[in-house]
Amino acid sequence: MRLKRIIQTLILLILLLPVSAYAQHISQIFEDIIMRVDTNRYSMTENHLLHDNTDYLYFNFNNPDEVCEVTLYPAGDKQLEQIRLLPSGDYAVIDSLLFINDSFYRFKVEFKDLNKSRFLKFMFSISDSSAANPKLFELNLFPVTSTTVQFTPLNNDLFIGEGKVFELITNDIDNINFNKDWQEADGISYRIAKTFNQLQLHVLPNSLGSKTIRFQLSTFQPYLNELGEPVYELPAIEYTFNVERSRLQFLNIDKREITRDDSTRRQGIEIQMDNSRLLKIGKTYRVEDQEQPGGALIAEIYTRNSLTNNRVLCWLRVYNYHRESEGYLYIKDGDQAMFITNFNITPKTSIEKISILRDGRWTQNLSIYPDETIDLKIEGQALHKADFAFEELEEVSADSLIRSETVAHYTFHVPIGISKRILNLYNHGTNTGHSLSVREYQRPRQFDFIKVDFDGLHRRVGDLQGTILVDKTIQDIVFYSDKSIIDSKDLIYGKQYLDIDVTVTGRKNELIEMKSFEDVVICPDINSPRANYYSDKDCKMDHFNLNRYLRKQTYGLDIWSTIKIKVSHDKEKYGGEGYSREFDLVLQKSHSFDVEVSFPAGLITVSKPDPDSEDDRFGQLSGISIAMIAQFTFYHPEKINTPRPYKVGAGFLALNTFNFSDNNDDRDIGLVVLGSVYPTKKDVKLTFPLYFGGGYLLKGQKFFFLLGPGIRIRL
Repeated sequence: MRLKRIIQTLILLILLLPVSAYAQHISQIFEDIIMRVDTNRYSMTENHLLHDNTDYLYFNFNNPDEVCEVTLYPAGDKQLEQIRLLPSGDYAVIDSLLFINDSFYRFKVEFKDLNKSRFLKFMFSISDSSAANPKLFELNLFPVTSTTVQFTPLNNDLFIGEGKVFELITNDIDNINFNKDWQEADGISYRIAKTFNQLQLHVLPNSLGSKTIRFQLSTFQPYLNELGEPVYELPAIEYTFNVERSRLQFLNIDKREITRDDSTRRQGIEIQMDNSRLLKIGKTYRVEDQEQPGGALIAEIYTRNSLTNNRVLCWLRVYNYHRESEGYLYIKDGDQAMFITNFNITPKTSIEKISILRDGRWTQNLSIYPDETIDLKIEGQALHKADFAFEELEEVSADSLIRSETVAHYTFHVPIGISKRILNLYNHGTNTGHSLSVREYQRPRQFDFIKVDFDGLHRRVGDLQGTILVDKTIQDIVFYSDKSIIDSKDLIYGKQYLDIDVTVTGRKNELIEMKSFEDVVICPDINSPRANYYSDKDCKMDHFNLNRYLRKQTYGLDIWSTIKIKVSHDKEKYGGEGYSREFDLVLQKSHSFDVEVSFPAGLITVSKPDPDSEDDRFGQLSGISIAMIAQFTFYHPEKINTPRPYKVGAGFLALNTFNFSDNNDDRDIGLVVLGSVYPTKKDVKLTFPLYFGGGYLLKGQKFFFLLGPGIRIRL
C-alpha cells in the first residue's frame, strides 16, 4: 500500500508540471477560464488534462446536447482590443460573447451530440495593436462521461441450435462502441447489435455443457479514472450459460420472410435448409405449428439435393400464415415431429389507405405542394417487407419505431422544381396503383404586389387605407401588378385571385355608379421557381385603367365626389381565407366658384361727399337690395366638403330695389366687390350673411363702401 501511494504521488507530480506551463501560457491572455455545465463548475487551472501531448480543459456531461456557460477572465483585468469566438459545427452559440462589467467575457453555447464530437475546441480570434494580424487562441475541450453496461439475464439455459437475444442495460447507448461481427467464445457464437434504440446480445450455442462468454465494450467518450486518466474501455462482462441438447434439432432456412400467394402455394419457392443425418432426400415433410399430431398444415418442404456447404436444396410450399413470434414450426414425417424451425409466412404487401398529416389531423386528401415536407402514413398488410418510393419525392426519414406489418410512417420532401402532376407509389420498383397529386400553392399574399396610380404615383394597395384627399383632377385610376415579388425561393404563394369593387358617389353621397371586377387573376412572373408550371390562360391582369369600365369618367367628377375602392381575395379560392383592403379617394379643392343671389337689407353705404350737396352724413342706411355675385367659396384643408365661414366675390348690386316710398332717388346699380361672413357652415339654400365691400355706382357715378346684413339664396 505504501508503494502504491508513492507511485500515485509521482504520477500526480508529473501531471502537474505541464499544468503550470500551460497556466503560464494562459496567463499571457487569460487569468482563468471557467465552464459551467449543468450544476458543475470547471476551471482551466483546476481541471486541466494533458493527453497525447495536448492540453485540455475536461468537463463531465450527462446530456449529449449540453448547454454550457463560459467565462473568460482577461489577464491584468483589462479588456482585450477585440476578441471573437469563431463558429464551429460542434456547437451553436446561444448567447454571443460580451464583455461584462469591464471585468470578464461571457458566452453560452449548446453542444451538438458530444458522444460523436471529435477534436472539440473553442477557437478565439484576438486582435492586438502590436500585431498586424489577429492571433488565434485554441481552448481544447475534453468531454468525459460515466457510461455503464449491465448484463442480468433471467436464466442461463441455452439449447443447441437455438439462438437467443438478451438486452444489455446501459445509461447511454449512443456512447457505446462495439464490434458488430459474430464472435466465438467457448463454444458460443455471439454478437452485439443495436435494435430499436436497445443494445442487444445475440447468442447461438454450438456445444453442450457449461460455457462462459466474456466480452468488453468501449465508449466513444471516456471517463476519468482515479489517476485522472481517460479510459475508453468499460469493465469486462462475463457470464456462464448452461447449454443443453435440444430434443428436436433446429434447422435454419436461408429465407426468413415468405410471401403467401398463388405462386408460393402452388409452384413453391426454392430454399436452402440445414442438413441433418435424419433428413432424407426426395421426401416431402409437413410443417405444422404444434408438436402433437393433428396440427394445422402451415407448409410443405420437399428435399431435392444435398449441397457441399452442408445444406439441402428444397422446395417450400406455404398454405397458412405464420409469425416467428407465434412460436416454433415443427417439421414432421407424417405425424412424427423430426425437427423444428421458424420463419415468417405473411400475405402479399397490399395498401388499404394512404393518409397525409395536415394541421394535426390525418386526411385522405392526397394533394401535395412544391417545397413542402409531408408526414405520410400507409396502412395495409405486410408493410414491413415493403420498399416504398414515390416518384421525384425525397425521403427524409422512415419512422421505424412505429412501423409494423399494418402501418408504415414516412417523411417526404417535395422538390420545389417538381415537374410531374401525378406521383406514383412504387414497391420494389413495381407500381402499386396508388399516387399523390401535385397542386400549385394558393396562398393569399398581402397586397404588396398590386399597386394603384391615381395622381402620377404608384402606391401599394397594402399601404392605402381610410380616406385619401386628392386635391387635383383624377385623370384615371390605373391598377398595376408587380408579379416578381409574389413567389420566392423561400415561400411560394401561387396565383392571386382578386375581386375589385368600385363605388362612385357625389358630393351629397348620392350614388353615381357601382362596378365589380371579379376573377381578376395575377400570376407570378418568370422569376418564380414554379413559373414553368403555372397555367397562364386565366392570368388577366398586367394593368388596367378604371375609366375603360366606368360610364362616368373620373376626370369628369364634381368636387367632393368619392371613389370607394375595395380590393379583396376571392375567398372561395382560399378556403375562406384572404386579405381585404378598402380606401376612399375624395376629390378635394381648396375653393369653388359659383353665382349666388342675395338680398342685402339695411346696408350702410358710404360714398365720397358731393361738393354741391349740403348732406354731410357719414353714411346712409339703404332698403332691401338685390345682389348677384360670382364668388369663391373656400374649404377647410383637412375636412371633407367643409366650407370656411367667409366668401369673396364680385358682381352687381341693385340698391334700394324694394323701396316703396314716394322718393326713389336712392335707387342705383353698382359694380361691387363683396366679402361675406356666414353665421353657419351648413350647406343650405337660405342663409343670413354679413356683407362688406365696395364698388362703383353707375347712376351716381361715384365709388362707395358698404357694410350690412342680408339674405342669401344659393342657386
